[in-house]
Amino acid sequence: MKILFAADGSKFTKKALAFLATHENLAGPGDEVVVLHVQPPVPPRVKTMVGASTVNDYYKDESAKVLDPITRFLKRHPAPYRTRWVVGAPSDEILKAARREKAHMIVMGTHGHGLISRALMGSVAQKVVADADIPVLLVK
Repeated sequence: MKILFAADGSKFTKKALAFLATHENLAGPGDEVVVLHVQPPVPPRVKTMVGASTVNDYYKDESAKVLDPITRFLKRHPAPYRTRWVVGAPSDEILKAARREKAHMIVMGTHGHGLISRALMGSVAQKVVADADIPVLLVK
């Protein structure tokens, strides 16, 4: 099975990763995990002011802060994995990556940011669940 693991670096990402690693029936030696981190785009005027190279370096540095600890963790577990990062709207990019990778399942942490959404789930998770055509496992 191929799993797309959406990582934002929050404590919920860590919980989802721990859940995935402790359930070999989800991500065992014969499976593959594709870890995806989505960076929200900086406003175009910022890119114009500081330059594309500076913005790309920023994206790389911020993505490394999320992906490097996950890489260290996954090296100690049996499932093969790859990491990648993209820039865009998180829910849209997660869904695009799932299709592109031909993933069988999306795994992600969830958390709410507003008073009402705290009672439900985060808006990114809501959109992914609503629009995905494959199973989505949310870990809180």
